[in-house]
Amino acid sequence: MTIIRRISNWYFSKAALPYWCILVIDCTIVAASSYIGCYLSRGGDMLASLFWPLTYGIVIGMVPFIIAFRALHTYSGIVRYSSFVDLQKVATAAFIGTLTCYFLHLVVNEAWGQTAIVFPSLKSSLIIFISSTVLLWAERIVVKRLFDSFHLDGAIPAAIYGTKAGGISIAKSIVALKDKKYSLDSFISDGEEMRGSFIMGKPVFLNHKGIAKELKNRGVKALLVSPLKTEKFRQNSAMVDEFIDADIKIMMMTYGTEWNGDESSLSHKQLHAVDIEDLLPRDKIEVNMAEIEKQLRGKRILITGAAGSIGSEIVRQVAQFGPAEMTLIDQAETPMHDIRMMMARRFPNIKNETIVSSIANKEHMEKIFEAHRPEYVFHAAAYKHVPMMENDPAIAVQNNIYGTRVIADLAVKYGTLKFVMISTDKAVNPTNVMGCSKRICEIYCQSLNQAIMEGKVSGVTQFVTTRFGNILGSNGSVIPIFKQQIRAGGPVTVTHPDIVRFFMLIPEACRLVLEAGTMGKGGEIFVFDMGQPVKIVDLAKRMIALSGATDVEIKFTGLRDGEKLYEEVLNDKEGTIPTSNPKIMVAKMREYDYATACANEERLLEVSKSFDDMAIVRVMKDIVPEYKSRQSKYEVLDN
Repeated sequence: MTIIRRISNWYFSKAALPYWCILVIDCTIVAASSYIGCYLSRGGDMLASLFWPLTYGIVIGMVPFIIAFRALHTYSGIVRYSSFVDLQKVATAAFIGTLTCYFLHLVVNEAWGQTAIVFPSLKSSLIIFISSTVLLWAERIVVKRLFDSFHLDGAIPAAIYGTKAGGISIAKSIVALKDKKYSLDSFISDGEEMRGSFIMGKPVFLNHKGIAKELKNRGVKALLVSPLKTEKFRQNSAMVDEFIDADIKIMMMTYGTEWNGDESSLSHKQLHAVDIEDLLPRDKIEVNMAEIEKQLRGKRILITGAAGSIGSEIVRQVAQFGPAEMTLIDQAETPMHDIRMMMARRFPNIKNETIVSSIANKEHMEKIFEAHRPEYVFHAAAYKHVPMMENDPAIAVQNNIYGTRVIADLAVKYGTLKFVMISTDKAVNPTNVMGCSKRICEIYCQSLNQAIMEGKVSGVTQFVTTRFGNILGSNGSVIPIFKQQIRAGGPVTVTHPDIVRFFMLIPEACRLVLEAGTMGKGGEIFVFDMGQPVKIVDLAKRMIALSGATDVEIKFTGLRDGEKLYEEVLNDKEGTIPTSNPKIMVAKMREYDYATACANEERLLEVSKSFDDMAIVRVMKDIVPEYKSRQSKYEVLDN
């Protein structure tokens, strides 16, 4: 055993044996098979008496075998990486060589009756073909097994969750890889019919409580999740936590990545180490991409807040539909430079202009609208950080409210067909300045749309509002903050042990925005099904566990100014109307008079110039009566 191990370690430390070595071994196997064939067909005595004539025949007969080996490249590949195709080639070469030798037998031995050179008879040829094929196969299989046994020191033992097409494809990609990153240990199945089964020689374990511990005891260090099992795995929080607690690395496809079902297109290389975003329980979101493309292709599009988390993703998604022109506005210079570079790199054929400016700069915005006359406007620009707007309500008014009015009025003036405003769940029963500012924006857009429909304002613009919760990975969201805190060694700060939030991925949110925008007829406020709310403290615990840290504590800091425990997408007086997309609903909203909305905004803008926080918020509460401050100095105004 020691000798075998030394030989194996030597061989497997090399790139490969020289081709001539493989050819010599294969020829030796053929020669041995020839002697075996003579022995089995003619007996030992005849083999002894014909040994040298037979040997001469074997030497001559080796020529067609070598030609067949060369033509089919049976020895050109690395034996330890042999596949089923290689085995087929070996069998074909053995058949060609054997058939040729039998033909020589007919010509030489039977036609001429010479015995100085012996070629195999029919019976011997059949035995030679079978034995040589089996031995050549065995050679390659043994080498593969030895390679798997001796050359997996750096490979990570892995189990695959899923036993159908997705799981099998991943397993095949692991086995076929030359430089193995993973060694396949086992499979996990949810089907009772798979109990006691083996796939590719590996055991299949039924999914059950404690499966992670069982696999860990087998030495498994990675779980590869089939794309067909991604949703089920994500929804099974208990299973997820089991594998995290067992310190088994979880590998999944990036959320939102689509697998077309083609087994040849799937590899373990498409899997990545999971992040917290991949494990939040969410239903898959489907949108009508064809309808979106139909409406946006060839159109002039303007996007405000184009450098922000939502705005930049809207830019990328809209660009895919081939608009005639894109006008991109944001006041953040460096991120806008990044957007310009991205457009030049990914969408060089789309005419676009990146403009650094504030939406509250009415004169500049008018020049932009006059020059580009956008047919669609996606309005994502806003100050969104609750504590900062709580400290400076004047800025919230001047940017969020007045800026929205500027863009909305210009859209009407220059004939924009559709105006899509990005709002927030914080606009529902607002408890802070930021949320209230967005609610006032909603009211203005709704009332302006109603005024156009009633003929009180001349225009064709349809105003649509979209409202959703927290966006995973967006600037300033809780997840990037937690990641930074964990990297720094903690503590991870959570405001309250009971605080919960809805979450959605940026691409998901933007696709819903685009579909809602295209299906809207004007005046709607679309609310999105955000799934199940997530407890922030549980989110923090799971992120700490995923990081592998063991000494990071969670610290509760108390609710921030204007913060509430539970976010809402509807207030108590609102209901919803379903749409063609089950993830999108229309909120049944109260109607507002346009003249009153204008007067309210004028009054609010005027008082904002005083920078008197209390006076500003008092007017905001007058406009939005359901605005009740929480954890804020403005609570005194509610008494």
